[in-house]
Amino acid sequence: MVQSITPFQEQIKTPLIKQKITVLQINLGRKCNLACHHCHVEASPKRTEELSSEICQQLIKLIEQFPQIETVDITGGAPEMNYGFKPIVEAARKLNKEVIVRSNLTIFFEKQFTDLPNYFAKHHLRVVASMPCYLEDNVNQQRGSGVYQKSIQAIQKLNKLGYGKEPNLVLYLVYNPQVPKSEKFSLAPNQIQLEQDYKKYLLEHFGIVFNHLFTIINLPIGRTKNYLKNQHLYYPYLKFLETNYNFNTLSGLMCLNQLSIDYLGQVYDCDFNQMENIPATTVNGEILTVSKLLELNNLDIIKEIKTASYCYGCTAGSGSSCGGALV
Repeated sequence: MVQSITPFQEQIKTPLIKQKITVLQINLGRKCNLACHHCHVEASPKRTEELSSEICQQLIKLIEQFPQIETVDITGGAPEMNYGFKPIVEAARKLNKEVIVRSNLTIFFEKQFTDLPNYFAKHHLRVVASMPCYLEDNVNQQRGSGVYQKSIQAIQKLNKLGYGKEPNLVLYLVYNPQVPKSEKFSLAPNQIQLEQDYKKYLLEHFGIVFNHLFTIINLPIGRTKNYLKNQHLYYPYLKFLETNYNFNTLSGLMCLNQLSIDYLGQVYDCDFNQMENIPATTVNGEILTVSKLLELNNLDIIKEIKTASYCYGCTAGSGSSCGGALV
């Protein structure tokens, strides 16, 4: 089964060429108040890895030095729990960059973080919030007991502040399927139709509104990968993703115009390569870091994007990215 999977680079025939960098995605660390079953970062309350003061200052300098950066996308762990969150937000917003925070919502109810909804609104942060289903049982199975109700309450807090209603207070929810328990694999449903289902249910039951839904495919990385391997489903799942490969998704891949930075200041083509430790390199094979980008005074020195078999997860069916379906 291992050898029957076509290498992704062979599937696409020509290399993926990096375009002009406009998005800087920063993973501030692995600390999180949750330990979700599907988490590709394998974050949890027990993790301690986070950004250092030195790397934080380098990242702020990077944001200030390169006007071509349009969006600063902040993730984790729970990004709000990790060092550097507010300094990076404020540096980026001062320069009128779009700032995305990928929040698990339940962080609002931790003692030190009850100010977050107001902070988000004050700085006009775009909130991308994990909500893997609009039904309670499905969410709690993936993310832990009680998470659904806290998520609902958190969205209601954001709605009261104008999120999902005012044009500069944007709220996205994120759907991902249950981790497969058998070879009855499935891709994410149609994003437009599922968004309508979410909006109808959440409005009728909780008075909740939001802007858009992103559907994301589970990539076989992190806890999902470990689970699939334990269930002897890893290679069958990869084969399923390959079988559903869609050439039309290639032009929309998030790795084309994005740099992914980890808490150590190392550079990757995407968040998934970061988790699988496949660093971005120069044409000479030198591993890239934030300090190297600053030294070279150039964000656009990566020629070819590094690919792997899990890239089929981003290119299967309607495709998958940090911004949802691609086609």
